[in-house]
This record gives sequence, C-alpha cells and structure tokens, in this order.
Amino acid sequence: MKLPRLPRTKGGWLALGVSAWTLLFISCVSVDRTLVAPPSIAGATYVGDEECSICHSDIADGFKHATHAKVSMKDENGTVIGCETCHGPGSVHVDAGGGRGTIVNPGRSPETCFQCHLDKRGEFSLPSTHPLLTGQMTCADCHELHSGKALPYGGTQLASASDICTKCHTMQSGPYAYEHEATREGCTVCHSPHGSVNAKMLKSRNQNLCLQCHFQQQSVDGHIYIGGRDHNNFLPNGTCWSAGCHEAVHGSHVNNSLRF
Repeated sequence: MKLPRLPRTKGGWLALGVSAWTLLFISCVSVDRTLVAPPSIAGATYVGDEECSICHSDIADGFKHATHAKVSMKDENGTVIGCETCHGPGSVHVDAGGGRGTIVNPGRSPETCFQCHLDKRGEFSLPSTHPLLTGQMTCADCHELHSGKALPYGGTQLASASDICTKCHTMQSGPYAYEHEATREGCTVCHSPHGSVNAKMLKSRNQNLCLQCHFQQQSVDGHIYIGGRDHNNFLPNGTCWSAGCHEAVHGSHVNNSLRF
C-alpha cells in the first residue's frame, strides 16, 4: 500500500493541522458515555427541581442565577434535576418528609464536589492543604454553592476575594501601618488555597516567590540588587521571610521593610 505524501506547502501543513485539531475536538466532545454521574441513593428516583422548591423555596429562588445552575442535568424523561445533580435522587427524601440520611449533603463531604472538580481532589492530597479531607471544614466555607458566583466577593461588591480567607485568618487581615502591597491583590498571589507541595500552601518555597514581584537588578557582576540594596549576602541565608529580614510578610506596625 502506498502512503499518501505529506503536504509540503505552508497551506498544506495548515490544513493538516486544522484537520488534526478538528478530529481531536470531536473525539473529546462526542462521547456516548456519562462524563459526570450524580450521587446515587439506594431505592431513590429523581423528582425534579419543582418538588425540591416546595420545601426549599429560598434556596431554589437564588439557585436560578448561581454558577452551579449551569451544571444542571436531565433524567431519561427530560426532567431537569438541577438540585439532584449534586444531592442525588430525592424521592426517598421527599417520602420521608426530609431528614438526614435520605439525601446527599455535599456540605458534610467534599466527594460530591470532587466528581466535577477532579483537579481539586489532587490538590487536597498534597502535603500542605486546608483541612478539608479531615472534616474540619467544607467547600461551602469558602464557596457559595446555591446563589451568585461560586467564589463570593469581588467585582462590584465592596469586598475582595481575600475577605474569604480573613474570616478565619484574622491575624493576617490588618490594617497595618506598613502594608505589604501584595495583599491588595489577594492571598492567592502567594498561596495556593487548595493545596501545595510547599509549607503554608505557598506557591514557591523560596525567594522565587518574592522575586515574582520584587524586581532584581544585576548592575554589578556577582551582585544582585533588590529594592536598590545589595542582596548578594542575604539570599543564601534562607528565604526572605525566614532569614531575619522580612518576617512580617503580611504587614508590619513598626518597620517599612516588613519586620516585627
């Protein structure tokens, strides 16, 4: 069998590339299997959102505009099962008049969230994380599940994403006489909130974290200047916050170099 010649023109290679990406795209979106399966409850069937709203009208009204409303599914009869996508089929719960054990409560376990957020399951398995898997907190402590954006604050609201963090981390909230400008951008500039291989969920374990913002200049061979000061002898002594120089990384009341 004679193999076809590969196109040698620029247009030919472009056409080949487009064809390859098209096949890849189709293979990713055209599947005949369930990509995300709602939680299962023994003996329960789907009842639809209208049945849920009878008792949970306050939640149902707000959920229409929630980020998670976009992941609503339909059962085999075409009935929308938005609530049951995360809480499981509700017939047993309805027949019992409510109560624990008859419905899935993602607020008590992150496993329902992990069905879609697979990457977060991996991040929470890293050495330094929030205590989610030990049951000391839930996804709902930081995320709004039933109304508005899943990540509250920000945008036109008079609050920032860091306000989520400072609900628990009150000592880091300030105000400080000498603030660290990075805190204006939010905690996630330095921290990976779901988990990290570094202590304190830092994005980097050493000076590289600070040097993402603090410009370094090598105007003299063998010397590194940061903030106009020669740091050549400082950098080998440890991180910026552990070498006795800038321990007050969130802000200081006594020193503009962020010292205690």
